[in-house]
Amino acid sequence: MAVKEMTSKELHARIDAGDSVFILDVRNPNDFEDWKIEGKTLRQVNIPYFDFLEEDEAVYNQLPKETEIVVVCAKGGSAQMVAEQLDEKGYSTSVLEGGMLSWSQFYHPVTVSTGEDMKLIQLNRLAKGCLSYMVISGGEALVVDANRHIEEYMALAKRENVKIAHIIDTHLHADHISGGAALAQETGATYYLSSSEMQGSTALPYEPLEQHETLKIGSVNAKVLAVPTPGHTPGSTSVLIDDRFLLSGDTIFVGGLGRPDLGGKAREWAQSLYDTVFKTVAALSDDVLVLPTHFADIKEINENGYVGATLGAIRASNEVMRNEDREAFTEKVAGASGATPPNFEEIVGINRGEIQVTAEQATDLEIGPNRCAVHHS
Repeated sequence: MAVKEMTSKELHARIDAGDSVFILDVRNPNDFEDWKIEGKTLRQVNIPYFDFLEEDEAVYNQLPKETEIVVVCAKGGSAQMVAEQLDEKGYSTSVLEGGMLSWSQFYHPVTVSTGEDMKLIQLNRLAKGCLSYMVISGGEALVVDANRHIEEYMALAKRENVKIAHIIDTHLHADHISGGAALAQETGATYYLSSSEMQGSTALPYEPLEQHETLKIGSVNAKVLAVPTPGHTPGSTSVLIDDRFLLSGDTIFVGGLGRPDLGGKAREWAQSLYDTVFKTVAALSDDVLVLPTHFADIKEINENGYVGATLGAIRASNEVMRNEDREAFTEKVAGASGATPPNFEEIVGINRGEIQVTAEQATDLEIGPNRCAVHHS
């Protein structure tokens, strides 16, 4: 009997429900350590595929007989072979359909807030730590920081019975390919991006975000901060919704601040980030809910199922958000950025419209975790 397959959606539902899940990841150890499925209740072990070819019975000692084992590999093929071998030995097994490739393309929408005039939904692309948003009001929708799988946003808009009217990228993304321009082309919506992010490129049609302090979505004004919030990039712009929700891009995370080094000007951009934190954002209330575009750890998903925290809580838990000494702030933020996102220069070129790639090439470029959500605690 063929080993059954489990979809990414089914696996996530089990993890999310707190079910007992045991994952056997058969990729090589380096790939596993760099990027793996995460969950608060799951157990997992990494035993490379090749170890199961050695016919060494000791390899099975780490595997439970009483629990179903979900076997995971890069694209599903190797996992199928291992799962069949385990099945013959009496283990209960299933295979993650499409492997980590499928997991990297799974999106989980969570409603952050709903009321008479406005609904705010966070779409969590768990494998990448990427977050995007749909703001709904009066039959219209604003999408912020869409990833490249635009069918996810179109399907959500259809379920919510709304028309996508506005699309914003808070900045030029470096770790994943934006779906903003493609989604705009498909839906007829207007695509907004700060013109300083494009560096004079005319390869991509967009509306300069800095020319639109306020956008109307149904009955709600999406208030773009009058002063941009640079630091992660020079044109980074946060979106203030209904004076209550700050869609902060990669400027402010639940665990800290955005990295300023991807343009090769870490100290200069860190100075801009200082001004953003202690001048622009300082004017916002502690009660404002910060909703970022990335997260670095599954623990950042709160008890309500979304990634977000009040500005007051972020200020209280991150010393760097309280350190008003400009030089000390600059040294700490500029010096703690870590490894750059893989392929980030090519991804930036794609997001500017200067490089064209196939869907298969795009998938290869994005494989792996995000590296934009560096924490400065």
